[in-house]
Amino acid sequence: MSTAVCLQNVEKSYNKVPVVKGLSFTIQPGEMFGLLGPNGAGKSTTIRMLTTLTKPTGGKIEIGGYDVRRQAIQVKQCIGVVLQQVSVDNDLTVWENMEFHGRLHHIPNSERQRRIERWLEYVELSDRKESLVKTLSGGMKRRLQIARALLHQPQILFLDEPTVGLDPQTRRRLWEIIRDLNRQGMTMLLTTHYMDEVEYLCDRIGIMDSGKLIELGTLEEFRKKHGEGLVMKQIGDRWEYKFFPNITAANAYLEQQPDKTGLMVRPSNLEDIFVELTGRQLD
Repeated sequence: MSTAVCLQNVEKSYNKVPVVKGLSFTIQPGEMFGLLGPNGAGKSTTIRMLTTLTKPTGGKIEIGGYDVRRQAIQVKQCIGVVLQQVSVDNDLTVWENMEFHGRLHHIPNSERQRRIERWLEYVELSDRKESLVKTLSGGMKRRLQIARALLHQPQILFLDEPTVGLDPQTRRRLWEIIRDLNRQGMTMLLTTHYMDEVEYLCDRIGIMDSGKLIELGTLEEFRKKHGEGLVMKQIGDRWEYKFFPNITAANAYLEQQPDKTGLMVRPSNLEDIFVELTGRQLD
C-alpha cells in the first residue's frame, strides 16, 4: 500500500452544522502520526470517520487502500482501535475479553489461543488472565485494550487519548509499548492533549482547529517556522510569549530591554506553538 491513511477534502456536518471542513492529509506505512486540537476542533469526529463509526458528508477516506464508505468491512479488518473510554467488559475475565474479540474476528481456535497468549504476555498481563477486568487498575485496563486491538493483527492502530487519567509511571510504560509497536512497523494515529506525549512519540503532527487542519509537519519544522527561541514575560498571573528565530535572537532581545523584571528566555516547545496557532489558553 502506498499510503496507510488518506483523507481528501473530507467534510462532516451534523444537522447542517459543519464539524470537519475540507480535511486532507496522508499517513505513510509505519508512520506515527499525532493529531492535535483543542476541544471542539473536530478530532473525535475525524477518528469516528476513520474507524467507520460515522460516514463523511463529503470527500474521500481510504484506510489501507479501502474506501471507508464502500468497503467498511475490509477497513475494520485492517484497523485496531484503542478508545479513551474503557471499552473492555468489566464482568468478564481478561482472557474472556480476548477470547470474545478473537471469535468476533473469526480467528481459528488454535491460532486464537496462541495470539491471546502472545499479546497478554506483551502487555504484561499473563499473570492476570483469569482476573475479572473490574479488579484491574486503570493502566491494566488500557493495556488490555491495546492487547485486544492487536489480536486480529491490524495494519493500522488508532489511539484516541490512550493515557488520559493515568499516573505518570503508567503513562510512561504505555509510551514504551506504543513506541515498540511502531518500531516493529505498526502504523499509528494518536490523539492526545499531552504535548510531551506527542513530542516523545510522533514522527509528524497535524493540528486542527474549528474543523480545519491549520498546521502539518514535524516538531522541528514547526519550530523553524514559528521560532526556536522564546521570550516569556510575566504579567500578573499570566505569561506573554514572543517568538524568535533562535535562542541567540531571543537573548539579544532580552539584553536590549531596560527593565528585565519578569522576563525569561527558553527554547520553544510544541505546547507554545499549539497555543500560538489555536489562540486557546485555559484560565
